Parts: sequence; structure tokens; C-alpha cells
Amino acid sequence: MGAVSATPPVEPAPSRYVMPSAASAPGHGCLAAGGDLAPGTILAAYRQGIFPWPAPDGRLLWWSPDPRAILPLDGLHVSHSLARLRRQERYRITRDRDCAGVIAGCAERTEGTWITPAMRRAYERLHALGWVHSVEAWDAAGRLVGGVYGVAIGRFFAAESKFHRASNASKLALAALVEWLAREGFELLDVQLATDHLRSLGVIEIPRAEYLQRLGAAIGTG
Repeated sequence: MGAVSATPPVEPAPSRYVMPSAASAPGHGCLAAGGDLAPGTILAAYRQGIFPWPAPDGRLLWWSPDPRAILPLDGLHVSHSLARLRRQERYRITRDRDCAGVIAGCAERTEGTWITPAMRRAYERLHALGWVHSVEAWDAAGRLVGGVYGVAIGRFFAAESKFHRASNASKLALAALVEWLAREGFELLDVQLATDHLRSLGVIEIPRAEYLQRLGAAIGTG
């Protein structure tokens, strides 16, 4: 994968909305409803430790859960099978080759997704502005078989979602993402909420107050 582009991302117009304090959110994390998915609104939310996550009925909700799930950049658990697959080099790994395709793959997972058409468009706009990045896994036939995408601000990366169409392809993409972030000096990899699957990869939970302090340091506001 190539190095981070020397071209800085384009700062969008400021949001029309004022985000509430993430520290004021209840433990489950939902602290606001409404607003919009304009680039300036989404970036303002991430900079304050908040992320959008629509409700099943389509309402736009904003979240800052306590505790918060992160993946330490030196803490990814690489299984023997995944390490063997990486050595075999059966898949080609790229970065920002097909961000829209990765977002679409995440939205089309059979187990369901929160990535509505409006969310897809919003993150594609952020990618066009240079804030969203993807890592892709391609098979020998040139088919996109896995990937992960997220938002990068300063030395902070919020991994939004991953998908696979071939066994372990999403894990390969995640491992490549972690390597890229570590190499480029990132300090915080946020995965928002922990699941058993994510814990098996090395994800841990930290108090929201600690997360907000680390976020501020990573984006240069702390």
C-alpha cells in the first residue's frame, strides 16, 4: 500500500448544528437525535468523540458510549491461519483503490447493517474530501473480496465497518490497516463498540473519559 498522501484533506463548511458534550451521554451512549449527514457535521461529531448510527426506524441518532472500544495498534491478534494466509499472498491488498466498493460491501452484508443509502453517500463524500480511507483485498481474478473503511483525523482513525466475500479477507484488510496506521504514526484506532468477534482480534474497552483524553491528543485538541 502507498504512503499517506501529502495533500491534506479538504475542510468542509462548518456544521449548522452544535453537538452536545460527549461526556454528558448516558452509559449506553445515545445523546442526540436529528441533524444531518453533511461532511462538516460528521467531522464535528468525530472530533468530539461522537458518531452517527441510525435507528432501525431510520431516525438519525448520535452516540458516545461508555466504555469505548479501541484496537491498540500493537495489540492485533493474528491467528496462525491468518498469518499463514498472509505469507501465501493469495490476495492483493490496496488502499483507497475502491472506497465506494468497500462501503457498498459493508452495506450489503447478509446479517444486516446500519449503513443506509444516506450513510453510504455521506462517507463517499468524506472520501472525496480526503477524510475517509479504505483498505481492499482482491483475489487473483481481480474481484473485491474484502475490506475495511473509516475516518482519519490527525493521528486518529475511526474504523467504521468491514466485510468479506472470501474467508479471512476482511481480517487481512484489517491487519493491513493496522500496519499502515502504525507506520504513519497514528495513535488511536477506534472501533466504537466491542463484540466477541472484535475482542478475539485484540479489541479492548476503555472508559469514555480516557477515550476523550486520548482522542484530543490524537487530533491535536487535547
